[in-house]
Amino acid sequence: MENRIIASPTDAKARLEKYSSAYTLSDMEVFIFPQLLYALVLANIMSPRLWAWRDLPWFSGMEEFSPEKRAMRLKQYIMDHYTFNLDLETWGLTTKEKELARFSDFVDPDSLRESNALFGYEGDKYYFSIDIRRHFGLDKYTNDIIPYWKTETLEAMDAFAHKPGWQTGGGECVSLACLYAAALFVVARIPLEDIFIYTTPLHSQNFIVIGEGVLTNNRRIVTKAMFFNGSEISQKARRALENERIIVAAHASGYIHYFYDGMSIDPAQYMRFCGNLRSYLTTQLTPELFGNFIRCHLDFQRCFCYRYHAEGGRELYIECEKALRYEESTKLRVSDASRKKLFGMIDRDEYYPHPIPGRLIVNDIEDFLRGGGGKQGDICARLHAEFCSSCQDTCSIVQALREFAHIAPRLPGIAGKTRLAEPPIVLTGDMDRIAIIRALETGRTQNETIDLAFHAARLPGDWFAPYWLAACTRNPICVSLAARYSCLDEVYVALQSFPNESIYDEARLAQPDEVWNYARGDGFEKAVSFAAIALARGQADMRLAKRGGEVTVICAGAEWKFASTKDIGEITWSS
Repeated sequence: MENRIIASPTDAKARLEKYSSAYTLSDMEVFIFPQLLYALVLANIMSPRLWAWRDLPWFSGMEEFSPEKRAMRLKQYIMDHYTFNLDLETWGLTTKEKELARFSDFVDPDSLRESNALFGYEGDKYYFSIDIRRHFGLDKYTNDIIPYWKTETLEAMDAFAHKPGWQTGGGECVSLACLYAAALFVVARIPLEDIFIYTTPLHSQNFIVIGEGVLTNNRRIVTKAMFFNGSEISQKARRALENERIIVAAHASGYIHYFYDGMSIDPAQYMRFCGNLRSYLTTQLTPELFGNFIRCHLDFQRCFCYRYHAEGGRELYIECEKALRYEESTKLRVSDASRKKLFGMIDRDEYYPHPIPGRLIVNDIEDFLRGGGGKQGDICARLHAEFCSSCQDTCSIVQALREFAHIAPRLPGIAGKTRLAEPPIVLTGDMDRIAIIRALETGRTQNETIDLAFHAARLPGDWFAPYWLAACTRNPICVSLAARYSCLDEVYVALQSFPNESIYDEARLAQPDEVWNYARGDGFEKAVSFAAIALARGQADMRLAKRGGEVTVICAGAEWKFASTKDIGEITWSS
């Protein structure tokens, strides 16, 4: 495979760009720097907020549950406490031109377009058939404008509750996937080696190797049975794997990227993931599966009807789409054993006394599948031969049924890739938070993902240069929200009106956009926000200094002071 990485990993500029991206964590940055995906998982694992979940009554007795029940228990907590957020303006806007120029040292534009919807990817089926910009609400902007989607840490997700109109935490799909991966390990006690996270150009999900496999999709968890039940929830979970290529897959043993020729993931673990995922995405053609298939293919419902053996031995018939409408007001289903009870609740005048012309009878197809055998392809071929003369759409129906029962995931291939010398991340279920942090600290110099995780978690270390670069160049929302203030004095007053409390505990630091979005921050965070806004307004001659509990910003011939409780030592910076 062609190596499309342009910058050398040892280049100082490239390193600073990558490490500063651990503070902004935009979707764009995660696709360019695949180590960031698992770095955020580790950052959440190190978060004291996540470990506090273990003490909640909701999770008491988790050790006694089966792995599947633990995962479901976690799912309900996430459903209750987080909302999926795809608001374009939460983290501001940028332009394709600006971001392509920024990443030109790392990857060529064509590769970027293959892997990210913001730069031209439109999907092979589903997303190609819709206006991608309208789907994401971008149609009100020029074609060059794209959202600065930022992946949130657990702290930033929780802080959504501080925003007007919000009652819970929130986050976009990568944030939720990374939260799930961390919480499955810390709270649900699922071994880290059984958790895989992957991204497509438009989505992020986890695959957990428990039972027949479990998929996370935004806030929800989808078992294999749920994946094939034809519901609206399952269709949303299927969409990415049906229509998109997997770009990055990450695991405790490393990562693999679609267009980079180096990979750090253990090949045996990757093959385990691929095999389990393929098995999860394939099921048997059964009568119940056929009913689930019809449920989610509205265009095909007009081709079918159901036969009902009513009291007195009479055979009655009802259109497929009408029968499915009756499902909506009950837990009964036409695709399982509860069908007879459901049909008994429908008024007789809704039925026909004879087969409906031009429609195949689902019961006959079910009998055929019930008596079938052999491989899936054989069954589909026989199904087509048996029923094709009755309905002109049978050919396309059988093909769609084959695709419904078997999805072939488009995974990054390992042929031709070079294994990068990076040790795996080894964390066990008997370790507490402090032991995990200590174990990760020992691996920082050997594993770049671990090193990046400390930056994503905003933990102390060699943090100032990447933190400052991110703060001053990639925080557009603080600049736009402060635009209402005509001068820096008014900006200062607005910042001082925010509660003097950080969304991060200990010495960890928020970025300016987090300060403004959640209207709160420690004095040092406020001072950096003020400096970022001043720089955006053209104030080039600036000095920032932290001494003890006071932070001073000097620019435009004036001084602004902020009180800080962050124990981050003394800092001096000049532009």
